[in-house]
Amino acid sequence: MAILPLLHYPDPRLRTIARPVATVDDQVRRLVLDMAETMYAAPGIGLAATQVNVHLRVVVVDVSEAQNDLRVLINPEITILGSDTKIHQEGCLSVPGVYDEVSRPDRIEVRALNAQGDPVSFIADGILSVCIQHELDHLNGKVFVDYLSRLKQGRIATKLVKAERDGALPQPEEAGLSATAHNSLMRLKAALG
Repeated sequence: MAILPLLHYPDPRLRTIARPVATVDDQVRRLVLDMAETMYAAPGIGLAATQVNVHLRVVVVDVSEAQNDLRVLINPEITILGSDTKIHQEGCLSVPGVYDEVSRPDRIEVRALNAQGDPVSFIADGILSVCIQHELDHLNGKVFVDYLSRLKQGRIATKLVKAERDGALPQPEEAGLSATAHNSLMRLKAALG
């Protein structure tokens, strides 16, 4: 496993639309393990392959406080259930230090392949729903700041470009991995053989 470097907004590669995964093979499983390690080390609750400059439809999420509920979503699709929306405070590993309110559908049905290539489906609401929608936006070339005003987008871009130039943007480090996150990774690795 390896910790992967993150792309930061306004990097144009974050606008790349991800391609579907044709076959869940060892290369894709390796990507999943690396993405999960990167997400936990950042630390974050979700990561799309686009954020690590791999333009495949792969997402990892774990919104549990204990970091013990890792979900792998390959070629994910969602269906919005109902018309209820909720406003949540969102942040992003690709937009470090920036948080703002975004309104999203509250309840979704998720269909995807897991790391073994088997189909999975489940209903998500609350923070899990928000996280999955946020990561799917990345796969479609969208960043959460796109929901904000043009003025805010410009200020955020200017701030992050300066921070990158000054070498002040955070990257995940192995030291950021908790024992529970490490155990989640080991369970996934064991399941993948």
